[in-house]
Amino acid sequence: MPVLNHSIQERLYLRNLAQHYIELARLPVMAERTALWFRHNRLHGERPVIVMEMATFENDMLPPLKCESEFGQRMELELQRHIINCKMIGDDKVVPDYFTVIMDIDIKLFGLVQKREYAKDVTGRKLGWHDEHFIKDIENDFSKLSHSEIIYDRVKTEEYIDFARDVLGDIMPIRVKNCSLDWLFGISNRIIELMGMEALMYAIYDSPELVSRLYDYVCGDLIGVLRKMESLKLLTPNNGNDYAGSGSYGFSDELKPNSAPEGGILSSMLWGNMNSQETVGISPEMYGEFAYPAYERAAREFGLVYYGCCEPVHPVWENYISKLPNLRKVSVSPWCDEKYMGEALRKTRVIYSRKPSPNFIGVGHDFDEEAYGNHIAATLRAAKGCKLEFIHRDIYTLSGNLNKPRRAVEIIRRKIDDMWQA
Repeated sequence: MPVLNHSIQERLYLRNLAQHYIELARLPVMAERTALWFRHNRLHGERPVIVMEMATFENDMLPPLKCESEFGQRMELELQRHIINCKMIGDDKVVPDYFTVIMDIDIKLFGLVQKREYAKDVTGRKLGWHDEHFIKDIENDFSKLSHSEIIYDRVKTEEYIDFARDVLGDIMPIRVKNCSLDWLFGISNRIIELMGMEALMYAIYDSPELVSRLYDYVCGDLIGVLRKMESLKLLTPNNGNDYAGSGSYGFSDELKPNSAPEGGILSSMLWGNMNSQETVGISPEMYGEFAYPAYERAAREFGLVYYGCCEPVHPVWENYISKLPNLRKVSVSPWCDEKYMGEALRKTRVIYSRKPSPNFIGVGHDFDEEAYGNHIAATLRAAKGCKLEFIHRDIYTLSGNLNKPRRAVEIIRRKIDDMWQA
């Protein structure tokens, strides 16, 4: 496809793309999905919602970018993601009836500059990496940690806002969003970035009191980031069509950002997203001793909490995760005992956020629809009596079969129709 290297050409192309986008956003089904999400998140939903997270395989589906300018490419990518998802996948994601400008915010964690070396796969994507760790010895290197800094490029953000308003302002509203908190509260992940998995495992044995102190420090520092963002009025609501968990969405009328003092948003008006995938190698008792106190403290900062990602939560559910303040959703990953979690979550106020195995869609060209259908049916049986959502994540390639995501959604819908009762 030809690259549009002239501003007039870009503008015309983006406006045409935006017209198509807003037509999709105004389809009646989008209002129906929005209402379904609100009912679901307040625990009144009549059926499970379905998300097929496209980010990890979007290169298989998105057309080559036509725009050449930085802002033009940003806008084109944002519009195309929603258009392609709506037309080619058809899950319960909602095409927003506005355009989102993401604020240019970076967080310099603990006052340190992370050095990261990436590894590319055969297609050139950066999927793996190696961090240079700051803490080689927890006793001697603890003093390297300082307080995290918020780096907000206000000028660049405002330039993008002006660009969006100029190109699209008469077609749809422009919304500005802070996405820097989406994955910030993976506290164990922050610690692994600082010292690495092996060093943490040894430190738990050699210096347990310092590990507890490190978890407390990291948690306190991240809460400090929240306080700074509140004071700078950088927080934005995430109770609408917003990423508010490990693949899930935040539609909620329980969070009240309109009541914020002097127009500012408080963290208590937001969803918090947290997980501790990195602690699967320690016992539940060790999780409770070292990690859980920090997560409990962090959870108190948010109005609603989504907990978990790929880690199996069933070993730490009863004594720990079930007691998290403000918990509304918990990830039930492919490594989790889904029957146990169904029994645990039945008749509670916590949503069963199921992550089906990505192998059915992400491995090989062919799609074993029967095996996948059986996989989904097992979840529907396990989660009977729960509030349920299906969140597909970590699908890294479609191996040339672009129809697999749509077929998967269609199979889930059919299984829900056959097996689910509100």
